[in-house]
Amino acid sequence: MTSVVLVTGASSGIGAATARRLARAGHVVYGAARRIDRLAALQGDGVRPLLLDVTDEASMVAAVERVLAEQGRIDALVNNAGYGSYGAIEDVPQDEARRQLEVNLFGLARLIQLVLPGMRAQHSGRIVNVTSIGGRIATAFGGWYHASKHAVEGLSDSLRQEVAGFGIDVVVIEPGAIRTEWAGIAAQTGMAASGGGAYAERANVAAGRLGGDASPAGLGSDPDVVARAIERAVTTPRPRTRYAVGGGAKPVLFARRVLPDRAMDAIFARVIG
Repeated sequence: MTSVVLVTGASSGIGAATARRLARAGHVVYGAARRIDRLAALQGDGVRPLLLDVTDEASMVAAVERVLAEQGRIDALVNNAGYGSYGAIEDVPQDEARRQLEVNLFGLARLIQLVLPGMRAQHSGRIVNVTSIGGRIATAFGGWYHASKHAVEGLSDSLRQEVAGFGIDVVVIEPGAIRTEWAGIAAQTGMAASGGGAYAERANVAAGRLGGDASPAGLGSDPDVVARAIERAVTTPRPRTRYAVGGGAKPVLFARRVLPDRAMDAIFARVIG
């Protein structure tokens, strides 16, 4: 069955791979991003570009209203827009901390609010929230990023229970290391916040490991690995509640379940610095 799917953060990485994969499978796909010029490459695959800024209420309302006006329904929302803001918790300005939560959590939540009335009316729908293994673990210098992703995990669990009676499924996608722009942005923000001062030495090491060619992301999986999991979450009759996919995701989450906190701290200290 052809579905109408709204994919946020579609200008690159996981979002672009997801929009392309779903459109090629015959679904009506709106690829949304605030940098709409970067969506042009997806149009050849049948993806419909949509201007959407998840920090702007008017932009979110207009985007959802356009899809509903053109298609009459939204069958699936893929909340993929987000970024990683790094730096020591002591150093990160509160405005940047708020922006991290605004993009990764509150924008996602607002889009859910906007699509749910239509999904309830049709008694069907999928909400797919892309979090991260960073929503189940935490590393130094990623405090605000991890806070946002842990929050999305909890919000998704509550939402799943609230909307199940309306025929709506809520699925969490937990990528591990993926080859995208994410690591470079995280390294840059980490250095901007903590490149000087008390945390400078460790922040420099962490940024080098995040942003270098041998970084976890540089050695990670192709974004299409995550896109395939999202496609399953959107199309399978009874999706799982969570899909952990990509470089190291399952081993890291297994270690988190069985190892004590101090042991995990020691492992992350070696990996991140």
